[in-house]
Amino acid sequence: MDRLSKFFDTGFIAGDISDYNCHDIGLKKISKNLNTDEFLAYENVLCKKKKYMVNILAMGDVGSTLLLGLRLLGGDVIEAIGIFDINREVTHRFEMEMNQISYPFFNGDGCDEMESLEYMPAVKVLKEEEIFNCDVFLFCPSVMVPEVDKKATEDVRMVQYEGNKKLVEKYVKKAKENEFNGIFAVMSDPVDPLCQCAVNAGLNREKVRGFGLGVMNARALYHSMKNKKFGEYKFKGRAYGPHGKDLVIANDIDNYDDDLSKELTELAVNANLEIRKIGFKPYIAPAISSGAISVIEFLKNRWHYSSISFGEVFLGIKNKLKNENVYFENPKLDIKLLCRIENAINNLKNINREEK
Repeated sequence: MDRLSKFFDTGFIAGDISDYNCHDIGLKKISKNLNTDEFLAYENVLCKKKKYMVNILAMGDVGSTLLLGLRLLGGDVIEAIGIFDINREVTHRFEMEMNQISYPFFNGDGCDEMESLEYMPAVKVLKEEEIFNCDVFLFCPSVMVPEVDKKATEDVRMVQYEGNKKLVEKYVKKAKENEFNGIFAVMSDPVDPLCQCAVNAGLNREKVRGFGLGVMNARALYHSMKNKKFGEYKFKGRAYGPHGKDLVIANDIDNYDDDLSKELTELAVNANLEIRKIGFKPYIAPAISSGAISVIEFLKNRWHYSSISFGEVFLGIKNKLKNENVYFENPKLDIKLLCRIENAINNLKNINREEK
């Protein structure tokens, strides 16, 4: 058994992990102790605040559902939510509708409204030049989302790559022009390759983060509740890798079963196609599980799933902020599980290399 930290910035390294010394990757120092259950990945990622400013780009299906989730759930950690879309009528609509969601009474008992349990972050419409006036920028646009096809079998996430890559490059350029120093968070598909595109376009990789793995974990949890043979996933299961076909679901990290894990992985990967087969676009669960819930947990310094940089690639993993630094879970894992994660990393590397 070995630890995930052996992949960090290097890819798979055979041999005794204790012989490997982490080095300065040119951005921030990485922890020198690999044999820990909590591994320091990046320092000084996000300045700790009581409440954060969050801006969302694009009010499509995902962006608008994400907005709803953040407004309902984020009052104790989000000060306000800015929204921008090229269609000004759309942002006008959501500013009115979202700000008309309210508890019936304010029960502040003399405290400031922002500190009350009923507080919901205000939603405000942004001009395009204001979109990077925030702590967290949520990138949600898509050039083309495939239409519902009940017979679809291909990964609809990668179909969107080329078009969305150009959008990422466009907004990274704007972020650099505005000297943006917050978190550039990618929610558009394919999440992990687009995160790497943002780095390739000039952003520091500790400032880029992908939110796509949360829903894959939630889909695995769904099937673990539907079928007893996957029951241990609720307690000891983990999700790794990209939001797509190279996803890695582990049924139990203490007593790993490769066959069960691969079966559960297949169910999670194809869950979006099951929704499409009955005639709907699967955006609600991703916007809430990968988006609203995961972003809020990230801001609260809690364990959650999101994608961070492993050198040439971004990979989804259980991680958290702590004292403004990013740590990821680094348990000892079965070699078969590590090999599956290695394969996911290599496939992501190939996507990145093909672009260069």
